Amino acid sequence: MLYHAFDMQRSWLAGASALATAGAQVIQHPANPLGYFSGSPMFASALEVFAHASAPRGKPGFELYETVADGETLRVDEAIEARKPFGQLKHFRHAASAGKPKLLIVAPMSGHYATLLRGTVERMIPDHDVWITDWRDARNVPLEAGKFDLDDYIDYLIGWLEHIGPGAHMLAVCQPSVPSLAAAAVMAADKHTCRPRTLTMMGGPIDTRKAPTAVNQHATTRPYAWFQENVIATVPAWYPGAGRRVYPGFLQLAGFMSMNLGNHMMSHWEMFKHLVDGDGESADKTKEFYDEYRAVCDMTAEFYLQTVDAVFQRHLLPKREFEHRGKIVDLGKIDDIALLAIEGERDDISGIGQTKAALTLATELPTAKKKYLMAKGVGHYGIFNGRKWREEIAPVVEKWIRANGG
Repeated sequence: MLYHAFDMQRSWLAGASALATAGAQVIQHPANPLGYFSGSPMFASALEVFAHASAPRGKPGFELYETVADGETLRVDEAIEARKPFGQLKHFRHAASAGKPKLLIVAPMSGHYATLLRGTVERMIPDHDVWITDWRDARNVPLEAGKFDLDDYIDYLIGWLEHIGPGAHMLAVCQPSVPSLAAAAVMAADKHTCRPRTLTMMGGPIDTRKAPTAVNQHATTRPYAWFQENVIATVPAWYPGAGRRVYPGFLQLAGFMSMNLGNHMMSHWEMFKHLVDGDGESADKTKEFYDEYRAVCDMTAEFYLQTVDAVFQRHLLPKREFEHRGKIVDLGKIDDIALLAIEGERDDISGIGQTKAALTLATELPTAKKKYLMAKGVGHYGIFNGRKWREEIAPVVEKWIRANGG
């Protein structure tokens, strides 16, 4: 019933959004004499804010068509290089990318599409041969494709690193820090020729016992059964993945929005004021952020529940009890993969020390191959997007890659 109720609400809001958009356009039309009354701009702006907030959203595109590399503006080609049931490997190429360090960006499977990392990809394209994991919305994956859990996630990463070939580097943003570190350890134990030369982990929940945030507390104050019974839904018959058990993206979005409800309300208030003042450029920046932020997708129930259990409740990785395909993942086997841990001073998703813990757990890795960066004044989103990412954090990542075989 949860999914049915959501779809009904979304359909109603889609109609209301269309009516609000039409109303705003009528009021703002130059030929409408009522549009010149003093309260008309305010009313039209209110309709526009409501229309934007209630509009349905699908999967966005990266829309990265060109870049400046070596002082020259070059066309960027986006191609799908490998496909699996629950995700695909995307490759961003340009005329100067051949011979540059190969970089696999691991996008989170946490309710948003890989395009949430558009700013991450855009910043790294000029000086790297960039690839990214593009996860599918679980509600669109037919039941016959089987399950997808943390073991499968790790297998996908290993397979895609094999596709890219030896000498690649890996950058994991938030949630995938755990499976990425596990994949690196598995490949290191096997002396796999395609193991990454570096692994950069940004705001990842390696050890959530350190500086627990509201997200961590939410996962630990309720028993495992509560999550099974209250946040898992069955995909309705009108989706390709009909019958699949999922953690719906709209629940994840609702949780994140409620954590910072005051900030989101202020953002929309500022957007409203910009529209009233005729500052469409500033209003568009807010719209662009929320167009991406509200575009959500579902996760398989087995992946979500296993993550809650293994990562947030039992802390298996830092306890050295995390398993892949029934075998303990030994982080001590990482002896030549350079690790960079990045945390945001104001991160309210992954607390300070949670990502840094990976450096301590890799006991056999030389100190020279470990690095830690505390990004001052940066929240969770700012670690991988925005001005500080582009100007302060990305240069550290690039230098680390170059210093370790890039």
